[in-house]
Amino acid sequence: MDTKKIGIIYVIFLLFGILTSACDSPNQKKAPKSKPLVVATTGMIADALKNIVGDAMRVQAIMGPGVDPHLYKATREDLSLLREADLIFYNGLHLEGKMGEVLEKLARQKPIFAIGNQIDTKKLHTISPQSDAIDPHIWFDVLLWSEAIQITTKALIEFDPSKKDLFTKNANQFLKKLRDLDAEVREQIQSIDKKRRVLITAHDAFGYFGRAYDIEVRGLQGISTVSEFGLKDISDLVDFIVKRKIKAVFVESSIPKKSLEAVVQGCLQNNHPVKIGGTLFSDAMGAEGTPEGTYLGMLRYNVKTITEALK
Repeated sequence: MDTKKIGIIYVIFLLFGILTSACDSPNQKKAPKSKPLVVATTGMIADALKNIVGDAMRVQAIMGPGVDPHLYKATREDLSLLREADLIFYNGLHLEGKMGEVLEKLARQKPIFAIGNQIDTKKLHTISPQSDAIDPHIWFDVLLWSEAIQITTKALIEFDPSKKDLFTKNANQFLKKLRDLDAEVREQIQSIDKKRRVLITAHDAFGYFGRAYDIEVRGLQGISTVSEFGLKDISDLVDFIVKRKIKAVFVESSIPKKSLEAVVQGCLQNNHPVKIGGTLFSDAMGAEGTPEGTYLGMLRYNVKTITEALK
């Protein structure tokens, strides 16, 4: 057989193969559909979502360890992730101050839920009776965070009713862990003598914690790190610490510690040595893969740190 005939036969077989593959079943050619992507602003919300959805969805947080949500500005990568998301959850109550406008615009295009905005306003904490500013740090009251879990579960079921049984089962298991955690936190904080039960931090992120677990809370800054503090704020806090003979103050993982270092120095100048009792996780959790990188682990770490320093 000459070369020309061999070439013709080769072309025929090649064309036959192309036509055969084109006629394959659509199911064979169809790429597997990826799981829905749900995006959360903070690590605390992402942790809640992972506990509820299990492997049914992909969960990704925008803000990682050490990030201050009050000051955070969305990056180009964040905006791309938000556009890709099938569903978005954020805290609300002005926690994500600089991202609020972005999220409001996206809400016209896809399902977006502000968890804190759906909690009964009577259960929310204000910084003082004279102020109507709402404290957004709802996760520091474990039972209130349980309500946020229920709100989140309902939204997920609305998005995908076929997963109702899975989401409900997972949520109930997580809620049981939260009830146990609440009792554990309550017992440990109550073990601190009432006179010493004062929590002083860089900013006023622990109002819900104080209210829920009967510990007095003071912050150098207000509920948002956007607020400024001055020499008078430092002086007033120093006077309070010296008068109450408080032995420890606490820095936060998402806020520079030099503000509280000024308070420590001021106490020393007033002949009242006070130590930094440790670093607490407030607006962000710990690194992924560590116990503190989960909500349960973060709370347990904070409570242990507070208890050991104040006893």
